[in-house]
Amino acid sequence: MTTRLIDIASVIRSKNAGPYELTLDIIFTDRSVYDTVVAADAINRELISRLYRISEADVLELVAFDPAAAIKITIRRPRTAGDIGETDVYGAQQHAPLLGLILDLPR
Repeated sequence: MTTRLIDIASVIRSKNAGPYELTLDIIFTDRSVYDTVVAADAINRELISRLYRISEADVLELVAFDPAAAIKITIRRPRTAGDIGETDVYGAQQHAPLLGLILDLPR
């Protein structure tokens, strides 16, 4: 079954996690959907690496946080916050690649 992430998550956001890191948060609308996504390993380091065009080594953390039915991902920033050429010092616009994500989940 394919489903769009935006249809199963109530929150998809990014934020600054210091000058060298960004955090991506996905909070699911339904606990059973969260459990399905986690069990299927549908959001993993390889996927984030591909979506953000970074190496898997730059996906620093990928944590399923059961109490909140959420997945938290920390990646290395492509450019240091505030550096020349850096366009989003707050990291608030970096969740965009997740908005078009289509997941293939088991029924």
